[in-house]
Amino acid sequence: VQYLSSEAAIAQQSGDRRTLLRSRRDAALLLIGFWRGFRSDELCRLEVEHVTAKAGEGMSIFLPQSKGDRENRGATYSAPALARLCPVEAYLNWLTVAGMASGPVFRRVDRWGNVGKGGMNPESLVKVLQQTLQRAGIQGQQYTTHSLRRGFATWAAANGWDIKALMLYVGWKDMKSAI
Repeated sequence: VQYLSSEAAIAQQSGDRRTLLRSRRDAALLLIGFWRGFRSDELCRLEVEHVTAKAGEGMSIFLPQSKGDRENRGATYSAPALARLCPVEAYLNWLTVAGMASGPVFRRVDRWGNVGKGGMNPESLVKVLQQTLQRAGIQGQQYTTHSLRRGFATWAAANGWDIKALMLYVGWKDMKSAI
């Protein structure tokens, strides 16, 4: 993610809108995906209208539906504002540079630096993640968007999270998913 920040700074200085947009989007995708443990389809269904973010405070994300929500009631998730690798800052930076006020959060950026109107396809997120990691110097062919979810769980366990708290935070209903 540090690489994406410097990539974005260089792109901004040189006027490379496509690289700036892609870097900001990819940083937001990576950080929200990790810190919330979202599935790829959940990331693709995020809507600007359902996200409230305040720099230095945190963010609230409403998902109208998800895999574990059998009654389709939706659920609200929070994400922290952090000193480093902050999902809130990354999200706000992406919205600002993309000029978005509504609609899907994560959208395609074409080769001319235009932001698409529709949301990204969950299947395309694997390629975006792998390209992002590769640009940062990490060989990412084995990584998928599920790696973000599992990576968060691994991080949380290593930092003393209780298994029930982790399950509640990520949205796992079955203990087998968390182990």
